[in-house]
Amino acid sequence: MAPDARPQPAIRSDGAAVALSGDWTLRLLSPQLADFRKRLEETPDSAGWDLTGVTRLDSFGALLLWRRWGRRRPAQLVLPAELEGIFGRIDALGEVSVPVEPPYRFLDATAHLGRMLIGFGHHLLNFVALVGQLCLDLFYLLRRGGQWPLREMSANFYKVGVKAMPVTALVGFLIGVVMSYLSALQLRAFGADVFIVNILGLGIIRELGPVLVSVLVAGRSGSAMTAQLGVMRVTEEVDALTTMGISRYIRLVLPKVVALALAMPLLTLWGSAVAVFGGMVSANLQLDMSYEFFLNTLPRAVPMANLVIGLGKGMVFGLLIALVACHFGLRVKPNTESLSANTTASVVTSITVVILVDAIFAVATRNIGLPFR
Repeated sequence: MAPDARPQPAIRSDGAAVALSGDWTLRLLSPQLADFRKRLEETPDSAGWDLTGVTRLDSFGALLLWRRWGRRRPAQLVLPAELEGIFGRIDALGEVSVPVEPPYRFLDATAHLGRMLIGFGHHLLNFVALVGQLCLDLFYLLRRGGQWPLREMSANFYKVGVKAMPVTALVGFLIGVVMSYLSALQLRAFGADVFIVNILGLGIIRELGPVLVSVLVAGRSGSAMTAQLGVMRVTEEVDALTTMGISRYIRLVLPKVVALALAMPLLTLWGSAVAVFGGMVSANLQLDMSYEFFLNTLPRAVPMANLVIGLGKGMVFGLLIALVACHFGLRVKPNTESLSANTTASVVTSITVVILVDAIFAVATRNIGLPFR
């Protein structure tokens, strides 16, 4: 039979029998599947079936007929011996139950909220346990100074700090230019050009710089930490360390936390400096403000306390990002789906935590470092 032949269900002239012919396979049925299903449904329930003209039959075609027959053989069925095996296997499987989604009930939203709260409680409990274990490890290392994982700390510091400097500088410079451009449009209308130094200094050094760098680090370094620990969980390297008596927290978690907590203030200082420089360049081009005037006005417009607050935020944000990344990395189960889900959750949670803690910082330090109160 030609490869393009189509199975043609046909009804006998007496109207009491259905004769099938052709290749009843997925490849040939798919182009006109809706039409074949309709024609099968239009056949009488009491009709006899003749399959002697069927040249090929796969599981798809057999299931199509089996469902039309009501999941049982018709009373009058002419079936060739070569097709007996496939229908025998389908009959042996019995009724296949398809799970049906239950209808929505009034308390389903409450149950979903309860599951979310319980899941959040589990995450919080495991996170507190991780922090407690790291504190115990720090006390242990303070008593035994020769066991500090200095090489791991140095390697992580290079990865999360030095390698992040180019992208931080690029984004910081562009943000400074955009802030200066938008501020200049408004200040020029009121003749308050000199206050662009205050806006850029306070906005970048105190708020935008630490948050911007933290978001970049959470997406870049935080996800990398989670993925690294997750892959080690999938390949059972973490279990191998435990079997050899090596603490996973001292060798894997602590170096990442310490390195990011130390690197974040420096990255914040670097990113804020480049952002201020970008704003200064834009102010010079738009408002014709000299670099000398900008640099001389900046220390008076932005007290030193704002720089301390910004660097303090950077350290806290780095500590939280590393802890969240390691928390989700250690929760990865030995499958790729869990790895991708926990990596995504790590980035989202880190950014959310950074924004929440930044809001707490803003409220707690609202009376510190502001030149006009």
